[in-house]
Amino acid sequence: MPGTPLARAEHFVWLTARVLEQRRFTYHFLDDSDAAVDAVETALNAYRNDDGGFGHALEPDLRGPVSQPLHTAHALRVLDGIGRCGGQRAERVCRYLTEVSTAEGALPAVHPSLRGYPAAPWIPVTETPEGALLATGPVVGALHANEVWHAWLFRATDFCWAAIEALDSTHPYEVQAAVAFLDAVPDRARARDAAHRLGKAVRDQQLVVLDPDRADRCPLPAGYAPGEYHFAYDYARGPESLARQWFSDDELERSLDFLAAEQGDDGGWPMRWRAWAPGTRSEWRPIITVEALLTLRAYGRPII
Repeated sequence: MPGTPLARAEHFVWLTARVLEQRRFTYHFLDDSDAAVDAVETALNAYRNDDGGFGHALEPDLRGPVSQPLHTAHALRVLDGIGRCGGQRAERVCRYLTEVSTAEGALPAVHPSLRGYPAAPWIPVTETPEGALLATGPVVGALHANEVWHAWLFRATDFCWAAIEALDSTHPYEVQAAVAFLDAVPDRARARDAAHRLGKAVRDQQLVVLDPDRADRCPLPAGYAPGEYHFAYDYARGPESLARQWFSDDELERSLDFLAAEQGDDGGWPMRWRAWAPGTRSEWRPIITVEALLTLRAYGRPII
């Protein structure tokens, strides 16, 4: 397909994406007017429930209508991207977060309300789930990034600090959740120290592919799909991220070269994890495509 990366991605989005990703693409790359912002929020509100959380497969690997922490983390990332992650919106979300938190004030990766609805087979549903950095880190990070203050945040922040500082063996998605927290938490000196230790663990445990041409030489964490590798840009989504310091300029540039080259013939970027249900790949790929373009643009790579 001829054209710039952005033009090719636009064709892919109009061809395949949900309304929400169409609206996000429009706002981020075509029209940043107030009307475009409103359109994103209107599309997102279709996933919001009366309890203040989000459901309805907003995060495509969790199906069913019920609110879930991972859906809500996804919603906050969308709102943060359009500058609407605050005020009454955040208050409603925090009320929901308070209701579904564990005893230590953290969020479970999956709330028991999902039982009976389809979910990815690697997502266990239990009656008494433990708090998970995977769900709590991105939510707390988004709220701190937008200077939201709520009683729920105090205990959740303490949980994230304790979880990150106790990390020994970890895996890429947990690292991404930790970075989302560390990039926004107010105590910047403590965040820089924690990020330094975390980056060393990422390299020591080979949780990042530093040479994309030799990705198959890197081990995959237990349970990951063939080819479910993570690269420097997966951790450092922009140059302002603390994870940027984990990689040399050459390592980062190689990863960005790889990301740019991953755009498919249809204009979209690939999904690397398992597609376990008929619609998940088609729903995830436009999300991944928007995120890939945002990352490339953040590093000054040409997309137009």
